[in-house]
Amino acid sequence: MTDITLRPGNVPLSDWRAIYEGASLRLDPACYPAIERSAATVHAILAKGEPVYGINTGFGKLAMVKIETDDLATLQRNIVLSHAAGTGAPMPVAVTRLMMALKLASLAQGASGCSLATITLLEALLRKGLTPVVPCKGSVGASGDLAPLAHMSAAMIGVGTFLVDGRAVEASRALADAGLSPLVLGPKEGLALLNGTQFSTAYALAGLFEAETLLQSALITGALSTDAARGSDTPFDPRIHALRRHKGQIEVASCLRGLMTGSAIRASHLVGDERVQDPYCLRCQPQVMGAALDLLRQAATTLGTEANGVSDNPLIFVETGEALSGGNFHAEPVAFAADMIALAICEIGSIAERRIAMLVDPALSGMPAFLTPKPGLNSGFMIPQVTAAALVSENKQRAYPASVDSIPTSANQEDHVSMAAHGARRLLEMAENARAVIGIELLAAAQGCDFHHPLASSAPLEAVRILLRSRVSRLDNDRHFHPDMEAANTLVAERLLVRAVGIDRLPAVTGDIA
Repeated sequence: MTDITLRPGNVPLSDWRAIYEGASLRLDPACYPAIERSAATVHAILAKGEPVYGINTGFGKLAMVKIETDDLATLQRNIVLSHAAGTGAPMPVAVTRLMMALKLASLAQGASGCSLATITLLEALLRKGLTPVVPCKGSVGASGDLAPLAHMSAAMIGVGTFLVDGRAVEASRALADAGLSPLVLGPKEGLALLNGTQFSTAYALAGLFEAETLLQSALITGALSTDAARGSDTPFDPRIHALRRHKGQIEVASCLRGLMTGSAIRASHLVGDERVQDPYCLRCQPQVMGAALDLLRQAATTLGTEANGVSDNPLIFVETGEALSGGNFHAEPVAFAADMIALAICEIGSIAERRIAMLVDPALSGMPAFLTPKPGLNSGFMIPQVTAAALVSENKQRAYPASVDSIPTSANQEDHVSMAAHGARRLLEMAENARAVIGIELLAAAQGCDFHHPLASSAPLEAVRILLRSRVSRLDNDRHFHPDMEAANTLVAERLLVRAVGIDRLPAVTGDIA
């Protein structure tokens, strides 16, 4: 297993993806001095006796209430326990671990006033496989993701539950079994653990990583569908796209052109084909998928910045000994990024479904109805296309922007919020829907190419078809269709399609953005 060295403020998206996919991590010890100076600054501020938000005052609407020195530890514990008010199903372990790593990287930049012991406990939980059970609902994306981060923090102080090797274990017992002690919160530490966008950012990053896989897989299935429909590769001519100048469009056209190069199916109808133009779902792939690529890259830039930033409040500035209150916890950038990812996922699935519908229609594809050799006796791909249509429509409903919504909280002290949390949380379910659509397209496109035997497609597309046929046989007569769909979904989810054609043939979304 990969071991990531986390360098706060300079973590590339490839490292965040590795953590999401299960990599272990260690915090770069070079950040320790900054952490210790920040914690010392908090104590120096306290010694002055002046009211400073989050250090010796109440929270939110109660910020005007001064807290006595003897109650400061209770103050920090209380904020964790009172704010652990989430609901809903637990977060997936992979996303929870990513959230913890994001919080670790934020606190370790020495602007939050946390002690080194607090930060190294968070690191130890990640390394030892203790994952807090965190309900996934209850954040509005400002003042940070308070409820979910409170559940994470509660487990750190010995309250709540950890998942350990898939088992739910009471928090204090899990810590003891791992040789760890429950955290005793110092001044400001409870607030620092709760404030921030790490829940929203973790879900948005997870959605981004899944969207990249979807886009690359849909380019492969789109090229295969084009060959199955005996479509033209002329719309992928580089001269067309150079005139419009969009980078994503140019790259997608080049990718599709490369995927189809050498296809005997394409060569068979270069001359004498009566059709003048293909339907948009084939012809406009560079324009649609290229726009999705550009949008995902913009979201990746935003999330790469957010993941390396500090979204706490107040922030500790060691050089001047100040604690400054601001609004870095407001997750509007994450909300916008999540909305962009949702739009891209929706459109990737939408145009894929249109290609499925085109393939099953003999008037458009020139192949047997519903891609079955004996239509009537057999229904073939009739209902898988219906399923794809249902999933696409569900994603359309979910793609409505979350960032345009707001509702006041905390007695109107926190009167404009981002809704980044559920805007990001919906992305994994949307990706699951789109993945199923792409899996259906894979099955349909391969079935269509089978009708052109003995003509073969290009080398990379034949590699994909052979991979599929190693798990799913050609559909000659109706059979239980669900297992075929599950097998195709797995090929997409596990990036086996991408590996079959070679990652260098496909445009990347995340790259090495830090």
